[in-house]
Amino acid sequence: MNEIKNKVLSLFQGFGVELEYMIVDKDSLKVKPIADLLLKELAGNVNDDFENGDIAWSNELVLHVLEIKTNGPAKSLAGLSEKFNENVKLANNKLAKHNAILLPTGAHPFMDPLSETVIWPHEYNEIYALYDRIFDCKGHGWSNLQSTHLNLPFANDLEFEQLHAAIRLLLPIIPAISASTPILDASFHDFKDHRLEFYRKNQAKIPAIAGKIIPEKVYSQKDYESLIFEPIRKAIAPFDTEGVLGKYFLNSRGAIARFDRMAIEIRVIDIQECPKMDVAVLHLIIEALKWLINKQKSELKRQKEFDEGDLYEIFCAHTKTAEDTLIENREYLSIFDLKGTTYTSSELWKHIVSCVGLKDEAVTFILEKGSLSTRILNALNGDYSIEKIRETYKSLAFCLKENQYFEK
Repeated sequence: MNEIKNKVLSLFQGFGVELEYMIVDKDSLKVKPIADLLLKELAGNVNDDFENGDIAWSNELVLHVLEIKTNGPAKSLAGLSEKFNENVKLANNKLAKHNAILLPTGAHPFMDPLSETVIWPHEYNEIYALYDRIFDCKGHGWSNLQSTHLNLPFANDLEFEQLHAAIRLLLPIIPAISASTPILDASFHDFKDHRLEFYRKNQAKIPAIAGKIIPEKVYSQKDYESLIFEPIRKAIAPFDTEGVLGKYFLNSRGAIARFDRMAIEIRVIDIQECPKMDVAVLHLIIEALKWLINKQKSELKRQKEFDEGDLYEIFCAHTKTAEDTLIENREYLSIFDLKGTTYTSSELWKHIVSCVGLKDEAVTFILEKGSLSTRILNALNGDYSIEKIRETYKSLAFCLKENQYFEK
């Protein structure tokens, strides 16, 4: 059992990692809604998490998605790639009798969510069912999405202020290194991160829930309660008369404060082709945040004042062009010690790597070869036939099983 699971941790003393995978038919790659069967076989009950030492498994909103996560915060990222890969292999072994496998990336490339979605029907179904009634979860960005969540701890309001300020600044450019969803409905629709493009719009019916994806300038628990949680409560009340939906379930910003677990959860990271690459993306994000927080000794006030509207514009550009996005906001660039007028996001991330002195082979691979979305598009080379897409994504499933890079 994780020995730091119930402790209050300070900045970067623990890392909670959650990876979501699709369950698909091994041959056709069509989604298979059998997560409950898998969990029942391993945990004995469909409603229970399966705990496998330092790693746990659980369900998600829809029945074809499985979440594999650290069983409480890990002390470091070291060894996590291998632990996650062992659990991926275990899942694939158990799924074999159903002729099913796990598939990576942040969205299924040809799933029809209107006809293939099956909402989780077991425990907590009343929550999922209500959400479905309010927003109609049978669509891209709802039933067709998989992400990597990174939970980072804070011990008090001061640490929350420091961490939240740094995360707000980094969120807009994370898709440059993590975009993995270029294909939806068996085609490319001009967005390298379709998952986030849908994510930012799919709760527009109640704007208070997601805001502008980039969290507001809020730096204490008291202010978070009054400026974020209270508007969410008021906005959802007419739809949730029984008070079923809690504030932590509802808050859908790109990073959400979890005061119940004293952590901030980053949610804008697309899942990669294998745990080795997921951990590399997390490693880079963490080192960049450490660097920004270290700079706060002289720049905290300036970091805190950056407007979420300006950050949102940068974020939206990245859902389309990922690492090729041109960043022309000079004030934003100056936060990262860049004095020029225009940089691509790829150039910015290479600069960050240089500043933090990060030496990580997988990070270098991403920065040299491009985001997974770019590599998928290169592999498809304009051929969006089901046959070519299936061939490419079977290669991605192999990468997941073998914990190796997808290179094209």
